[in-house]
Amino acid sequence: MSDRPCIFSFFAGSGFLDLGFETSGFNIVYVNEIFSPFMAAYSYSRQILNLPLPEYGYHHGEIGDVTQLHEGLQAQHLRELVQDCRKSNNIVGFIGGPPCPDFSIGGKNRGRLGDNGKLSASYVELICRNLPDFFLFENVKGLWRTTKHRLFFESLKQQLLEAGYILTERLINAIEYGVPQDRERIILIGFRNNFIKDIGIKVGSEKLLNERAFPWKNHILYPKQEVFAYPWQKCDPFQENSIMLCPEGIPQELTVEYWFRKNNVLKHPNTENCFQPRAGITRFAAIDEGDDSKKSFKRLHRWRYSPTACYGNNEVHLHPYKIRRLSVAEALAIQSLPVNFVLPDNMSLTNMFKTIGNGVPYLASNALAKTIINFLSIGVKNAINISNLTKPNVNLNTNTNSTTSTKPTFKIT
Repeated sequence: MSDRPCIFSFFAGSGFLDLGFETSGFNIVYVNEIFSPFMAAYSYSRQILNLPLPEYGYHHGEIGDVTQLHEGLQAQHLRELVQDCRKSNNIVGFIGGPPCPDFSIGGKNRGRLGDNGKLSASYVELICRNLPDFFLFENVKGLWRTTKHRLFFESLKQQLLEAGYILTERLINAIEYGVPQDRERIILIGFRNNFIKDIGIKVGSEKLLNERAFPWKNHILYPKQEVFAYPWQKCDPFQENSIMLCPEGIPQELTVEYWFRKNNVLKHPNTENCFQPRAGITRFAAIDEGDDSKKSFKRLHRWRYSPTACYGNNEVHLHPYKIRRLSVAEALAIQSLPVNFVLPDNMSLTNMFKTIGNGVPYLASNALAKTIINFLSIGVKNAINISNLTKPNVNLNTNTNSTTSTKPTFKIT
């Protein structure tokens, strides 16, 4: 058993959130995902990146299977795995982002009564039944900002408080962490009260940790109030294959073009994975570079960040200076994935873009994982000496000869 904190992952998708935790010093030991193409992509990408298999394996199934009121076999099996993980005094964490269309303003908006909305309640029930030392819950901002959804969110928090958790929450934006994308998400993190006391962290009688008690800002590179004040490019007339120098006064590393070059998207294994329009080419060319004001067709600006990576619900993101939609390689770059993260070629285009749009941007997940480590490091000489975790080296630099067989070196000890 590893001496690193162990993670049980739910609603894992193709593993963007998990990868951020893995490369920050956590050990992914259990992976749950109901959609088999996403699970296959998760396994494939880990092979390409030379990452180890989860110790307790991949578990394909509905999360409701492990939260049955009558304690089904899967529920009992999960509880046994958590107990086994604790035998070596490991810290155990649950992470997951339940599917969110029922809370999204642009989605179904059915709230807690929708099929996806119910999964948020299932995830909280799963936490309360198994009592991991900490958990992370990720969802769309609609769960936090829409009045009727906020009441449901508060009821979930109350359930967690009654189960003995100390909570902290923040509406994050992925761009704060260096992701070239305006993507807001609510993050709720909880720590078991007794666990916090055991590792020597003093939080008094507080049930909610504010930003002074939890280091939310430790890994923020670009504060929201500053990043959106830069003189970003608005719109320029579209011209196929045009050349445009990066304007001064903006952080180039937050732009679409910077990440296209960084990930060498034209040489990436997923560069040919792109929807080919049967019609509408004339319409594609009529949209200005940077015009993302329309509900459906949005053309990205090469020297600006992207709108949130939403590639479904008739939302079409166009290449800044090509008469086409984005490729999978380009969409992965906008999600800040490492240059050598690859989706399997036998995955359908629809599923490729769906898993990319659903995923937590890599740099955001990596920063959130490090923030949790920072908080745990406050403990005095805790059981696993977490403050001395060796951080793995993830090569995000452009590799001009990148192919499917090219693999980054991960040093995780």
